[in-house]
Amino acid sequence: MTSPDSSPAPSPDGSAADGPPSLHGPEFAADPEGVYRLLRAHGPIAPVELSPGVPGMLVTDYDVALEILRDQVKFPRDARRWQQGIPPECPVLPIMAYRPTCNLTDDPLRSRLREAVTDTLDQVDLNALRTFVERSADHLIDQMGPLGEADLRTEYALVLPLLVFNELCGCPAELGERMVAAVREVLKWENSEEANMTLGLAVLELMALKRENPGQDMTTWLMDHPARLTDEEVAHQIVMLVGAGSELVQNLIVNTLRLLLSDERFGGELSGGSLSVEDALDEVLWTDPPLANFGVSYPVEPLDFHGVRLPADQPVVISFAAANNDPATRAEDRAGNRAHLSWGVGPHACPAQGQARIIATIAIEKLLDGLPDMRLATPVEELTWRPGFIQRALSSLPVRFPPLPAQAPPAGPDAVAEPRSDEPETPADEAPAPEAPARWWRRLANWWGGDAD
Repeated sequence: MTSPDSSPAPSPDGSAADGPPSLHGPEFAADPEGVYRLLRAHGPIAPVELSPGVPGMLVTDYDVALEILRDQVKFPRDARRWQQGIPPECPVLPIMAYRPTCNLTDDPLRSRLREAVTDTLDQVDLNALRTFVERSADHLIDQMGPLGEADLRTEYALVLPLLVFNELCGCPAELGERMVAAVREVLKWENSEEANMTLGLAVLELMALKRENPGQDMTTWLMDHPARLTDEEVAHQIVMLVGAGSELVQNLIVNTLRLLLSDERFGGELSGGSLSVEDALDEVLWTDPPLANFGVSYPVEPLDFHGVRLPADQPVVISFAAANNDPATRAEDRAGNRAHLSWGVGPHACPAQGQARIIATIAIEKLLDGLPDMRLATPVEELTWRPGFIQRALSSLPVRFPPLPAQAPPAGPDAVAEPRSDEPETPADEAPAPEAPARWWRRLANWWGGDAD
C-alpha cells in the first residue's frame, strides 16, 4: 500500500523529492509525457501538486481511469468540501470549484441538468451548423490568404469557435468575445478570480438579453426547458458550453493542424495522402487531447484503491493524456479506434462531442483546401505549449503559404461578422441589456460572486 505521505513520487528529473511532482509551470507543459512516465513507475495513481500548495492524485492507468469515471458512488464530483480549505485567490479554484453543471455534480441533480443540456444540443440543426462553419471558415481564410502567413491559433482556430458559439447561443459578437476572453484568462491561471467574475457577469448579460428577446438558440432553449432550471443553473450550463465550445475546440483544431503539418504519416494529406483528417483527429484525441487532465472527483472518505491510499476530500484527477497512452493498453495501429477517454466516459461524458467533432473536422478540411501549400513557419520542436495541467494547448501555430488573391468583402445575408469588441454587432431584433439590471439579474450576480446566502 502506498500513500502520499509514506512514499512520495519521484520528481520530474527522476530523483526522489520531498514533495510530489508539479503539474503547473512551463516545465510540465514542455514535457508532460516525461512526468507521466515517472508517475507510472509509482503506480496507477500517484500524488502530484496541481497548483502551488494544492495536492492531488493523478490517475495514469487506462483501466483504473475507466473504473473511476464510471463510479459515482466512490468518486463523486462535488468539490464543495475540498474547496473549503482552498484560499479564494488560488488560480485553479475557478476551474475546479463546484458549479451546478452536469459535469461537476452528482445524481439526482446531474441527471436533471444533463437532460436539459442534451435536449438543447439535440435541437441544434447539424446541417445548418455545418453550413455556418464552412461559411465562417471561408471568411477567415479569405482574410489570411493574401498575407502569405498567419498564426493559425489566434487568426483562425481561436476565432472560428467564437463565431460558432455566438451563432448557437444567439449571442452578440462583442458579448461573445468578452465571454471567451474571460475563459482564456481563467485557463491562464493569472487573475483567474477576476476573470471568473467577468465571465459570470457576461453570461448573465446574455441571459437578460434572451429573457427580453428569446430566439431559436441554445440560451433560450435552456431557459425554457421543461426541467425548469434555475437562473443559476442556466448560467452555469452556458459557462460549461462556452469553455468546451471555445477553448477546447480551439485546441483540438490547433493540435490536429500541428500533426498534419509535421508528421509524415499525415503530411501527405496536404497533397492527397492516404490518411484523412478524421484519422488525424483520432490520433490527437489519443496522444495530445485538448483536455489533458480533468474529470476530477473527491472521495468523501479515505479509500484504499488499487494499492494506493486516497485521502478524503482531495482531488482525484483523471489524466486523459496519460491513460490514453498507457503502455499496457496502447496498440500500434489505432486508426479508426475511438476507445480513447478524451471525451470522458460514463455518466459525465461530454454531451457535445458530436458537435465539437463536426466543427473541428470542417475547420481543418476547409483550411487545407483553401491553403493547400501551407507549411510550418517554425520547426515543430520549437513550438511552445501554454502552462496548465488541464489543457494541452499551443501558444501559437505560425505558418507560411503562397499568397492568395484578395477577395471582395462578402455582402448580403451570407456575410459573416467578425467578433470585434470595438464594433459590436447586435441583431436588430435583439435589444441591448438594460443599463440597470433587473432584480433577478442583480441577485444572480451577487450569488455568482459569493455574496448571496
